[in-house]
Amino acid sequence: MQRDTMKSFLKGASWTSVTKLGLHTRPRMPPCDFTPEKYQSLGYNRVLEIHKEHLSPVVTALFQKPLLLHQGHMEWLFDAEGNRYLDFFSGIVTVSVGHCHPTVNAAAQKQLGRLWHTSAVFFHAPIHEYAEKLAALLPEPLKVIFLVNSGSEANDLAMLMARAHSNNIDIISFSLPGFSLLSYSVDQELDPIFLLFLLCRGAYHGCSPYTLGLTNVGTYKMELPGGIGCQSTMCPDVFRGPWGGSHCRDSPVQTIRKCSCAPDCCQAKDQYIEQFKDTLSTSVANSIAGFFAEPIQGVNGVVQYPKGFLKEAFELVRARGGVCIADEVQTGFGRLGSHFWGFQTHDVLPDIVTMAKGIGNGFPMAAVVTTPEIAKSLAKCLQHFNTFGGSPLACAVGSAVLEVIKEENLQENSQEVGTYMLLKFAKLQDEFEIVGDVRGKGLMIGIEMVQDKTSRQPLPREEVNQIHEDCKNMGLLVGKGGIFAQTFRIAPPMCITKLEADFAVEVFRSALTQHMERRAK
Repeated sequence: MQRDTMKSFLKGASWTSVTKLGLHTRPRMPPCDFTPEKYQSLGYNRVLEIHKEHLSPVVTALFQKPLLLHQGHMEWLFDAEGNRYLDFFSGIVTVSVGHCHPTVNAAAQKQLGRLWHTSAVFFHAPIHEYAEKLAALLPEPLKVIFLVNSGSEANDLAMLMARAHSNNIDIISFSLPGFSLLSYSVDQELDPIFLLFLLCRGAYHGCSPYTLGLTNVGTYKMELPGGIGCQSTMCPDVFRGPWGGSHCRDSPVQTIRKCSCAPDCCQAKDQYIEQFKDTLSTSVANSIAGFFAEPIQGVNGVVQYPKGFLKEAFELVRARGGVCIADEVQTGFGRLGSHFWGFQTHDVLPDIVTMAKGIGNGFPMAAVVTTPEIAKSLAKCLQHFNTFGGSPLACAVGSAVLEVIKEENLQENSQEVGTYMLLKFAKLQDEFEIVGDVRGKGLMIGIEMVQDKTSRQPLPREEVNQIHEDCKNMGLLVGKGGIFAQTFRIAPPMCITKLEADFAVEVFRSALTQHMERRAK
C-alpha cells in the first residue's frame, strides 16, 4: 500500500540523511517529499542547561546524546540539525496516522478558531459527534463513553468503575513476584531462565498513584505503599515463561521453543490458566472487582499470550463477580491489522475498554467505554466530572483521526505492511544467534535479544544500547522494552510503506552485523 508521496521522488526537496559511510555501506534511506523548516530556537547546550535546572531529574531521554527534535511529517522526524529519521516508535506507540497529518491538522486549526474549551457543564456538538462515531466501532453493549486526558487517567477511572459495580476491591493484573509450584511435579527441573522470569514479569497500566498498583514492571514500582487491592498473577509469556511452544501465539511468527501439542490444544495455555486459578484461590477474596489485561503487552516488550488464555481467564473472573477490562491504550485503533481492537483478536468481549495514545495521534485525549449498567453503578456512588476531558478541540482531533484511519485504509495497511515486515524481521533469527524471538501482530512488533538461543538469557543492557545507537545513527528510531530492556519495540505510524519497512529491516541487520564484529574483536 504505497502512498502517492513516492511519486515525487524528492522532486527537488532537500534533506539530510544521518547515514554515514563506515566500514559497511549503510542502507539507503527512502525518499521523502517534505522539506522541514530551518531550526531557529534554543541551542543544544542551552536546552541541556534548562532541562537540568528546571525539568524532572528522572532520566527518560533515549540515546547517549538525546535527540533535539524540531519537526515531524507523517512517518518522518527531523532534528534541530536537519537530520531525518524514520520514526518506528511513534512517540511510544502514540502517533497513529502520521506526524502532523494534514487532515488532523486542518480539523484542529478549524476548531481552534471556533471553540477550545467549555467543560462538561455545557453541551457542544464535537463531543456528541465523536461519541457516536467511536461507539459505532465497538460491539454492544459497550456504548457509554467517558472522555479523559491520558491512559493512566482512563485506567484510574476503569478501576473505580470495576469496584463501584462489583462492590469488591481486588483487581488482578499480570506480573510474577512469586510462583506457585502446585502444578509442578517433584521431578521437574526449573529452567535457569525461568528463575530470572521469577523476579518480575509485568503489565503496564499507567504511572499514576492508583494505576501503579496494576503496573508490574520493576522500573515503575515504588518503595512507598500504594495500589491497595491490586494483586498480580503470572504473565503467560510463551517465550520467556516456564511454558511455551511452537504454535501458541496469534502471530505469523512463533517461538523457537518446541512442543508436542495437537493443533487444537495448547498445553502452555492450560498451565498458565492453572496459575491464574491458583491466584484466584490464594491471593484474592472470594469475590473480586476485576481483571486488567493488555491484548498484547507494550512496555513489557510486545508479549503475546497463548491463544485462548484470555477467554478462559475472563470466564474465571466473571465467575468471581469481577468485570474484565481490556487496556487498548497501545493496541487499539487498527494497529494490530486483523481487527480494530486488540480484544477482538482473543475472541472476548470486555466489560470495560480503556484507550489513549493513538486515539488522538499525539493530542492528549483518552477514553473509557463501558456498558450502561456499569456506567450507572459509577453514577450512583460518584458525581464523576472531568474539566478537560472531551473538550471541543480534543473531539475534533479524535473525529479526524477516525476519518483518516477509515479513508486511508490504515488498519488494512497495518495488516499488510506489518505482516510483511514481521516475516522479514523473523529471518534475522536464522542469521543471528542473539535474536532470540520475533513476535507481534500488525504494526506492533517485538525483537527480543538474548546472549544465545539455548539459555535465552537477556543480552546485556550495554550491548542492546549500542545496537539501539547504531540504528539511530543510520536514521531509524525504535523503542526498547521488557524487564531487562532487552526487547526492541517496533511500532511505526500506520501510514508506513513496504519500502520503509525494507529500510528498517536492513538497518537492523546492519546494526546486528556491526555488533557481532565488535564482539569478535
